Amino acid sequence: MGEPVERYAVRRLPFARLGERDVAFFERLLPGRALTAQEEVKPFNVDWLKSVRGCSQLVLKPQTTAEVSQVLRYCYEKNLAVNPQGGNTGLVGGSVPVFDEIILSTALMNQVISFDKVSGILVCQAGCVLERLNEYVEEQGFIMPLDLGAKGSCHIGGNVATNAGGLRLLRYGSLRGTVLGLEVVLADGSVLDCLTSLRKDNTGYDLKQLFIGSEGTLGVITAVSILCPQKPKAVNVAFLGCQSFAKVLETFTTCRAMLGEILSAYEFMDEKCMELVERHLKLSSPVADSPFYVLIETSGSNSSHDEEKLNNFLEQAMASGLVTDGTVATDDKKIKRLWSLRERITEALTHEGYVYKYDISLPVGKLYDLVDDMRARLGQSAKNVVGYGHLGDGNLHLNITAESYSHSLLDAIEPFVYEWTARCSGSISAEHGLGFKKKQFIQYSKPRGAVVLMQQFKAMLDPKGILNPYKTLPSAPEWGLC
Repeated sequence: MGEPVERYAVRRLPFARLGERDVAFFERLLPGRALTAQEEVKPFNVDWLKSVRGCSQLVLKPQTTAEVSQVLRYCYEKNLAVNPQGGNTGLVGGSVPVFDEIILSTALMNQVISFDKVSGILVCQAGCVLERLNEYVEEQGFIMPLDLGAKGSCHIGGNVATNAGGLRLLRYGSLRGTVLGLEVVLADGSVLDCLTSLRKDNTGYDLKQLFIGSEGTLGVITAVSILCPQKPKAVNVAFLGCQSFAKVLETFTTCRAMLGEILSAYEFMDEKCMELVERHLKLSSPVADSPFYVLIETSGSNSSHDEEKLNNFLEQAMASGLVTDGTVATDDKKIKRLWSLRERITEALTHEGYVYKYDISLPVGKLYDLVDDMRARLGQSAKNVVGYGHLGDGNLHLNITAESYSHSLLDAIEPFVYEWTARCSGSISAEHGLGFKKKQFIQYSKPRGAVVLMQQFKAMLDPKGILNPYKTLPSAPEWGLC
């Protein structure tokens, strides 16, 4: 299926094992929503990439915060480990069990609690699917401040727990700014109600920031208050071809200067990405044979004003030789078609065999150097080495494919990729988190003192360590299987 468990050298911690009395308790608490049948539980045990697999025997599907509280209180008393799970679209093994942890799914916690049409503040349960939320607020004249390729499956609670970035971060910032409040159930079942809907609240420590990006290791997010921007009246997308990465960077500089406040996305992909998207997904590029492609989105309130700015930029880019070819979309159908070329790269890569995925933050000028260096290092041992991502955010998605998992290929990639990133003062995880796969490499991005402080927070909020164990923070290398 994917990488062997032995690769990660982990031993089951001394949690209690699920017994018949435990199952009976949960079946009474959540009638019809405590899944034990093997076929029902199986999909929850495997990640989206089919690269890691747990062996949980129980999936719980609460509908309310009170039910989550009762579940965790019981698990804390009985020393049963719990794996919180949203839409299970994560890419670092953070959303599935490592061993037999009880899976706590937020799938049925999918209600909108309130929406303020004046402020644009949405309050909802953690299990709401991002795309459904976007449809809901669009009807009110707003949009969600984040957009992801996995929007049709991912949950807003999971987005917050992983501090997901995505395609709108350049314009609207990260969830650390747009999330106003959280409701969280702690390991012992106590409920932390910080579900404020205030833009300003300077009273004491901002506790919600502890849980944003904590990957379910400090508490289970049950509700979110989030600020939604006004839906743009005019959206334009330009898809352009550039002859070198230096031209991609120059185009970005020019674009940012000329488009200013209406620039909402600046994405790039290399020619190998385009080749895979065309071959496996039968999509077609409107721009032929370029070493690099750029997708630029503008969002504003005045279509003629925005189109004029965009056209002026394109004329400048073409005249100065930054861009060799391009197309512009103003209608929804063509806009979606252009976006699909970028959004479906991950899907296309899965058709290539095994995929080694890296989500890196780097100084923008060095972004593609890592791809070039990795290609030179791996040579013919890798099937493909491709680079794409959110250039406006300095976020590279480096993907390496092979026919099947190879221990020797992974040894050639790691820790080289992390050492390279550390030398450039980058981050080994820009937006995917650390999860199970990357936790042992945190030292490449964080000093020892910071990691120790994180471990102290974990010990304070979850002294028994029952919440999403084996994830996010490093542990001593050990061996073992389920």
